[in-house]
Amino acid sequence: MLKDLFRFVKILHIFLKARIDVDLEAFNKPKLLKLLFLISPWQLYSSKEDRGHRLKKALEESGPIFIKFGQLLSTRPDAIPSDIAKTLKSLQDDLPPFPTDQATSLIEKEMGSLIGDTFSNFDNQPIAAASIAQVYSANLIDGDDPVAIKVVRPGIKKVIERDISLMKRLAEYVEKRSNDAKRLQLLKLVTEYESVILTELNMKVEASNIKQTKRNFENNNLLYVPEAYIDLSSENILVMERIEGIPVDKVEVLKELGVDFKLLAERGVEIFLKQVFIDNFFHADMHPGNIFINAKNPESPYYVAVDYAIVGTLSEEEQFQIGRMLVAVIARNFKEVANILIEAKWVDASTRQNELENTIRAACEPIFDQPLEKINFGEMLLFIFDSARRFNLSMQPSLMLLQKTLINIEGLGKQLYPSLDFWSIANPFLKNWISERYDPKKITEWAKQNSLSWIEKARKLPEIAETAVEQIGKIESYQKESEERHQELLNKLSNEKRFFNFIILGIAIAAVGFLIS
Repeated sequence: MLKDLFRFVKILHIFLKARIDVDLEAFNKPKLLKLLFLISPWQLYSSKEDRGHRLKKALEESGPIFIKFGQLLSTRPDAIPSDIAKTLKSLQDDLPPFPTDQATSLIEKEMGSLIGDTFSNFDNQPIAAASIAQVYSANLIDGDDPVAIKVVRPGIKKVIERDISLMKRLAEYVEKRSNDAKRLQLLKLVTEYESVILTELNMKVEASNIKQTKRNFENNNLLYVPEAYIDLSSENILVMERIEGIPVDKVEVLKELGVDFKLLAERGVEIFLKQVFIDNFFHADMHPGNIFINAKNPESPYYVAVDYAIVGTLSEEEQFQIGRMLVAVIARNFKEVANILIEAKWVDASTRQNELENTIRAACEPIFDQPLEKINFGEMLLFIFDSARRFNLSMQPSLMLLQKTLINIEGLGKQLYPSLDFWSIANPFLKNWISERYDPKKITEWAKQNSLSWIEKARKLPEIAETAVEQIGKIESYQKESEERHQELLNKLSNEKRFFNFIILGIAIAAVGFLIS
């Protein structure tokens, strides 16, 4: 408890030292808060440095969880001031590196051999340094294949666990005092994030994620997935194929090469849709530092993605409901959107469909009146969810990861091709996906695949029925015994009550007799 308090005070100090109060002047603040800002000792710190650099430094100093938040912000120059977004881009893979001798020691310890026994041309200068790990380039001794070696930062797990502990306490505190926090399942979200980020620390898991994604995109011209060398990887290091490509945010370089930006943006949306609805296995950390473009053929460019530490999956029900909702939003079928929210139990069971429909329509119609290039689909969904707040909207944390991914991918698409029409790509894809999902042939195929499981369950039905009858008999027997004991107890209490009353009466008679005498 005390550690969490000290950590909270320290983070607060970091952001106030960065003069975040200056950047909040545009917002309406309570008079007391204004006064506290005015007389605070942090007024002594300079605010001359531009706001982007001050915020970047504060996020860096606060630790990996805050850095990741900054990475997310950097992908949305359409949502935050462009100067801040531009500065925060360096948080993606250009953080201060840890000493290379620590990295080489860890590599040799994990592999049980000297670096020279496995790698040649090992470059002591890291090619990228991110919040969780940093990356070195080398070649394999066997075959001379170019590889990238990803090494987890020493002691990073303790730092993350410390901040997660603080976040949990804050979530518990806020949930007790805010209905919105309860509705958002804030503590559950933090717990989900804890699972995600601790998994990100395990390079073995990332190696297996790479393998799975590579299988999903075999013989596909949308995305190239590098090879992972699982036999050389461990919990703290990952060895993978070193890729070539142009960072996706190097727009001017891509323009000089004559890249087809429209095609590139559309392929980005297709990748997202395929990963979510076909594979149900999506890259959930698609910031510019992880995405590259192969532009050897400018007329048919394709994506190259790295960093598969965070991947998302949905349950079949979540997947289907989100697909239906996207189709309904595109068609402006607000009645269907309301029905989906009610059916999925994401709002109160008592919610009136027509009231929810009207609320969503009132929120969305003004947005639909704008040109398509000015509509952000990810923000649209957020707007719908926000409109449904008064109906106690509650969604699973897994959907929040999907929302983050959608915002990331659409943000990238808008940077590459501002006129990107997410709607025209998503609509036919999703309609086709829903129709295929309920195609009679597919249903028959699914039934055949699950037939053995059903037969086994049917075979056990008599046994299950017999067990159920026995349990019912036991319950009835217990209930009868319980009733008998209850009656016995009542009789006993009644007798004791009569005895007690008799004693009181005796005492009263004796007292009267004593007084008379």
